[in-house]
Amino acid sequence: MKPHTLGTLLVSLQFGTLGALCLMAAPALMRQPFQPWVWLLLGLSGVLGLWALLANRPGNFNIRPTPHASGKLIAHGPYRWIRHPMYTAVMLLGLACVLTRADVLTWLLWGVLCLVLATKAVLEERWMMALHPSYAHYQSRTHWFIPYLL
Repeated sequence: MKPHTLGTLLVSLQFGTLGALCLMAAPALMRQPFQPWVWLLLGLSGVLGLWALLANRPGNFNIRPTPHASGKLIAHGPYRWIRHPMYTAVMLLGLACVLTRADVLTWLLWGVLCLVLATKAVLEERWMMALHPSYAHYQSRTHWFIPYLL
């Protein structure tokens, strides 16, 4: 499968599972009393996602895991510690959705979302290595999704 086609498929799966989680969580979130963990995760997701976008600048990244040929390697902002902060932000958003319902289906959907994002990260890193010779050094000093853990 061509990288562009594979990337489009993965993005479709990502948005499909995240959309389903959000749709399933919205009614429960509006009905339930204040849930601090859910709101904390939503806030962290938003802050991390926005910080990653501001550090990366539009035009330098691609929604698909295929990097732009003229893209620059970003190693500041959250990218100083995490190679995929946007994926982490999406995982946090998905987890907040799961915690509003915490049923088998939402946990399963979140697992699929995390698997899709991990697959995107593996492919993106493979293609970044080919494009940026310094990526291996960057990889050695940063974490995949969560600083000091993963």
